[in-house]
Amino acid sequence: MQELTFETTLALILAKDPRYQSEAYLFVKDALDYTQKLVIKPSRDEIRHVSGQELLEGVRAFALTQFGPMAPTVFEEWGIRRCEDFGEIVFNMVEIGALGKTEKDSRADFQNGYDFDEVFRKPFRPAQQHRPEATPTAT
Repeated sequence: MQELTFETTLALILAKDPRYQSEAYLFVKDALDYTQKLVIKPSRDEIRHVSGQELLEGVRAFALTQFGPMAPTVFEEWGIRRCEDFGEIVFNMVEIGALGKTEKDSRADFQNGYDFDEVFRKPFRPAQQHRPEATPTAT
């Protein structure tokens, strides 16, 4: 049996669940590769399973390098509005056989991950400057 290309796999996923743009799946695939490189122990050069929380952290770091403060805008365009959407994308890929999972993995791993505004936009906002209070003037 011939193995499906990622493009074919992606077309099958999108036909079944059109909530997310194809770019979202490509990003998650790249973010997973990025995350695996982050969690590899220096003494070993082997790929290991990545948990949902580890992947969310990798998504955060990778998105900041790729999109900076525009990450939430890009994600919104792709249909991603919260961390749980990354879980849906991952499990769509798992269900079609493009990714593996362990018995401990679930969509719940992606719940309450982080606030997009807090992690993607706040680091780029100017620091609040302390303004001295106006001193009353004598009249």
